[in-house]
This record gives sequence, structure tokens and C-alpha cells, in this order.
Amino acid sequence: MASNVDELTIEYSEGDQVLVKELDKEILTKGAWATLIYRYQDWDPRKEEYSKDKYTIRRYQKRNGEYMQKSKFNISSPDQAQAIIKALQGWLKDE
Repeated sequence: MASNVDELTIEYSEGDQVLVKELDKEILTKGAWATLIYRYQDWDPRKEEYSKDKYTIRRYQKRNGEYMQKSKFNISSPDQAQAIIKALQGWLKDE
């Protein structure tokens, strides 16, 4: 695990193969609790190619100087991502 929020990643490899390729991340909150959103792709060994872009939101808690993942929410499709964006934009315009 990472001791600095900027070092957090979801990239995962086995041997020389990257199985989860992190494409981008945004740090939404920092501190004792950190929230990040990632854009990533999974390796599909049957097709020997990466999946379409996927998205996940992760929450980490810093304990004993190290961030540990506490929860995650995977956005299951581009349609779900658009629905989340639409809902947030609707709520925020009322602010």
C-alpha cells in the first residue's frame, strides 16, 4: 500500500502482463480518508486485448501511515456513468 495519496493505484500485474491497466485517476479528496476515481482497462486473455474503458471510485483510510482500501464502487457501463453525471449536474445546478 501507499503512504502518499498520489502513489495510490489500481494497476495490477502478474509476471510481465498488466492485468488491470490504470489509464487515469482523479483525487477527489485527500486526508485521513481519500477518495479517488480511476479510468482503467482489464486484460482479456481470451481476446488478447484490453477491455473498453471502465471506471471505479475507491475510498481509502490512512492508518499507521499507510492507505488501505475500505470501499469501492464500479461503474458498470457508459450508460450508468452518464446517468450519474446527469443526476449530479441536476442537483448541482440547484446549489
